[in-house]
Order: sequence, then structure tokens, then C-alpha cells
Amino acid sequence: MPDRQPSLFIPHGGGPCFFMPDPQGMWTRMEAYLRALPASLPEPPRAILVISGHWEAPAFTFSAVESPSLIYDYYGFPPETYQLTWPAPGSPTLAKQAADLIGEAGLPSALDRERGFDHGVFVPLKVAFPEAAIPVVQMSLHASLDPAIQLAAGRALAPLRDEGVLILGSGMSFHNLRAMGDPRAEAPSREFDAWLTAAAEAEAPERSALLARWESAPWARLCHPREEHLLPLMIAAGASDAHGTHDYGEAVLGGMVSAFRFV
Repeated sequence: MPDRQPSLFIPHGGGPCFFMPDPQGMWTRMEAYLRALPASLPEPPRAILVISGHWEAPAFTFSAVESPSLIYDYYGFPPETYQLTWPAPGSPTLAKQAADLIGEAGLPSALDRERGFDHGVFVPLKVAFPEAAIPVVQMSLHASLDPAIQLAAGRALAPLRDEGVLILGSGMSFHNLRAMGDPRAEAPSREFDAWLTAAAEAEAPERSALLARWESAPWARLCHPREEHLLPLMIAAGASDAHGTHDYGEAVLGGMVSAFRFV
């Protein structure tokens, strides 16, 4: 039997940030956190299920592609960042298993046999798993952006963790592009981050209730004018009955960015 894998919510940075010159070291600590992730796991995952904040669909949809391509869904970056490679295999078998679990929970599910990995998947995982040897399946958010349904999807997927599958929510705990770099955003983002950390660290029933009402948190809409980068956290949190732990945090471009682990 494989060891049970945690579920994680990680930051994926800004575009291809880890693969560009960074003279000010803006992304150094985040990159170091991602690079250290494999050593923090109980054993190498059998597979990785990644929920990216860059894919929304009417049903929870899973990439069922043997050899996924890369989607360079970022704009205005150096030409070499559109030549990045990360040839991790897909797993149509895991995609179907995950879709079946979602369907058995009474939630809408689907398979996509064409879509590749967007940058919410390949950018952080190219740092964490550069050998690209572990099968990866990408999962969409539910396009309603309803936090409760994302939490329910996480609960449905929890059995995969006992089969050695790492469930990984990839987003950003602060995501307001217009406020980034504005010093006035830092204090509000710290308030929101403190609330989010307390919610993630709560026991499962309370945690779900808090996260379902995330809009009531202080400065919630300043930190997330649109919540697609926060919602992968809901799926990661839903996949665990244990309290979460704060894995990483720092101010990036004036906003507090955190990562969370659920065992």
C-alpha cells in the first residue's frame, strides 16, 4: 500500500516567473518552497492531480491525455518562456477514476481528451518535479465559482490520497493584478491572509464553513476581485478531515502569499 499523500494549496507565481532573470530575488523564496516540496512528501506520489486557477468548465473536467502539450497562457514575456518544455505523462486512467468519484458524489464531471497543461500546472511543477516523470492529470474548477461545490469535489476526491495520489491546488492566495505593487494593499492583504490562515488551520467542519463564506473575510474582494485563484484551495481543503498547516508565506509585490498543507 502506498503512503497517504497530503493535499496541498501552492502558489504558482506570476506567469513563467521562475524561468526568467530575477535580479531582485522577487521569486526566490517561492521557488525554494516549490523545489523543496518533493522532500516534504511521505514518498514520491504515484500520480499528481492538479487543480489550476486557469481552467473553468461547466462540469469538473479532467484532462485525459496520454502525452499532454503545454498551454503558454501568459502574455508579454520573453520569447524563450514560450519554448519551455515539461513532458510529464498524463493518465487517462486516473482522469476517469477521478471523474467517476465526482459523479458518484452527485456532482457534474467530464473528461477532456485534448487539453494540455496550462501554466498553473507546468510552471510550478517544472520547479518541483523537473524530471517530469510522475503522471499528472489536470482538473478544472466548476465554472459557477461556488466555493461549496469546490469543497464538495475535494471531499469526493479524498480516497485518491490513499492510493498515492497527490492532490495539488495551484493558485495564489492574493490575486489582484491591479493592486500588486501598490503599498496600500499590503496591510489589507495581511489581514486577509491572517483570516485565511486561521480558516485553513481550523478543524474540517469549521474550516469548510469558513471557506464557504470566504467573501465575508476582511478585504476579501480587494485580495480577490475574482476568486478563481483562491478556489483551488477549497478542493485541496475539502480532500482532508484534518486541520491544515501554513506551509509558506511572504509578501510578493505588496501582497501576502501563502501555501497550505492538509494531511
